[in-house]
Amino acid sequence: MLLLDRTGAIDDLWPASGETLPASGRVLVPLARLEEALETGLELGVEIPNTTDPRDLTPHLGRVAMIAVDFPGFADGRGFSIARRLRAEGFLGRLRAAGPVISDQFSYLLQCGFDEVALPEDVAERQPAAHWLAQLDTISAGYQRGINGLGSILDQRRGAG
Repeated sequence: MLLLDRTGAIDDLWPASGETLPASGRVLVPLARLEEALETGLELGVEIPNTTDPRDLTPHLGRVAMIAVDFPGFADGRGFSIARRLRAEGFLGRLRAAGPVISDQFSYLLQCGFDEVALPEDVAERQPAAHWLAQLDTISAGYQRGINGLGSILDQRRGAG
């Protein structure tokens, strides 16, 4: 797996949980184990499928430090909406897109609120970190309003007129 953010490849600080949760530290748990993990006092990350309603996580946002949103394929955009909704609900922790997204989507992932992207090995081989970083300068405007305060192309056109 290649994990990267807007600066390039980064270390993964969130070990996945095994059968038993660790006694201390950080851990990344699947959504099905969130309730159990909340009772441990661990620093928690949670992996969610892209079918999750972000409002279901709202009561836990203050107790979760990282959320990894699954992208089963690059053409499935539900993860973008989940990220925007989580940020709108006030989630301030680390937000990870996980799965076979493509480098063309990197700017949009960041604009929607993601901090990092976890790529499977086959995608990372075809599109190494340098390729992803080069994409950051290729898109200056989007059709969707970004979480970073940038307006959409339509907003920019309205402002120019």
